Amino acid sequence: MPIESEQTKVRELLVSMTSPVRLVFFYQSFLCETCPSTRQILTELSRLSEQLTFEEYNLQLDREKVEEFGVDKVPAVVVVGTRGNGLCFYGIPSGYEFSSIVDAILLESNGDSGLSTDSRTVVANVTVPTNIQVFVAPT
Repeated sequence: MPIESEQTKVRELLVSMTSPVRLVFFYQSFLCETCPSTRQILTELSRLSEQLTFEEYNLQLDREKVEEFGVDKVPAVVVVGTRGNGLCFYGIPSGYEFSSIVDAILLESNGDSGLSTDSRTVVANVTVPTNIQVFVAPT
């Protein structure tokens, strides 16, 4: 999680949230080196806005939640707004990826995908369940 001045910047960004968002974290106790750090980041992040809540579930023990969100690896963070299934992140949301999770929070809260009118038309015509994956890398 960012230092105090960065926390202030993130808090200022989160002021624009218009509806609540849940940060749903999936972890496992063994064979997940980044799970504790991910938990710490999400805990601190959720304290920066009253609109954010933090939940955590064990990948092995909380099978109902695992199935509900379709998570299959850890660490996983599902950013859930008031509509849809949310956006799922795999891996630790630090470094360059931290800004991606803040953006996802704002997108889910404000209900605007940021897609162009043409893209919205294409998506509206999708008639079968579709899994879209986006990979983020610093390069």
